[in-house]
Amino acid sequence: MEKAHVLSGRDDSKSAFLEIHAGAGGLEAQDWAEMLLRMYLRWAEKEGFKTQIIEISSDEEAGIKGVTVEVEGEWAFGYLKGETGVHRLVRISPYDSNARRHTSFASVMVTPEVDQTIDVKIDEKDLRIDTYRASGHGGQHINKTDSAVRITHIPTGIVVQCQNERSQHKNKAVAMKLLASKLYELEELKNKERINEFHKGKKEIAWGSQIRSYVLQPYQLVKDHRTNLEVGNVDAVLDGDITGFVDAYLSLSAVEAKDSERRD
Repeated sequence: MEKAHVLSGRDDSKSAFLEIHAGAGGLEAQDWAEMLLRMYLRWAEKEGFKTQIIEISSDEEAGIKGVTVEVEGEWAFGYLKGETGVHRLVRISPYDSNARRHTSFASVMVTPEVDQTIDVKIDEKDLRIDTYRASGHGGQHINKTDSAVRITHIPTGIVVQCQNERSQHKNKAVAMKLLASKLYELEELKNKERINEFHKGKKEIAWGSQIRSYVLQPYQLVKDHRTNLEVGNVDAVLDGDITGFVDAYLSLSAVEAKDSERRD
């Protein structure tokens, strides 16, 4: 009953697409983005969700510039929707020979996977489709293929990519599914008069806009700036133990929704 109450949004029961983008800062931010990717993959594994990396932009030296992950399973979007925003890391940089403390930022965006029964009209004339060779530093997150696909939806400027599948046809099919989800979410945001927020992506990936801070130095603490939940075991959080933060956000959202109903 409690889950039904806090996960009552029309899209909460759906699977989700999770995107991570490194902020400014080169290797530091890219390494942080890869740490977040690992955190979410470990969380999904513990919660029984199936994950598939459908597009990743790696750096030859270290870390990732961006990644899109499909998280399949009931309630995936409902649980992950509160992760959208800027995530901040404070630590002694492993890339700084002087061992100075650095602050890095990465952004997360979560959108629901569109139900195939929902009709999202996409005109082929509005699309620019490019093919390219997947590139990166290799490893488990990438398949070597000559048939990666990038689709640009010209009217909105939305760009989606897929390089996970081995055929251009399959990559295009997955990219079209991702595009449909983004266009569906765009329409939902229009209905909520939040279209400007969507176009900006997230807040600027920088100071003052973070939803959560992960501090490794000079002390150890993860703090969510919306719920004020604090956890001292940073290693456990980075290893996927984020359920406390997910639950706290859902509870806060339920309380805010009740207060809004009372005011109305």
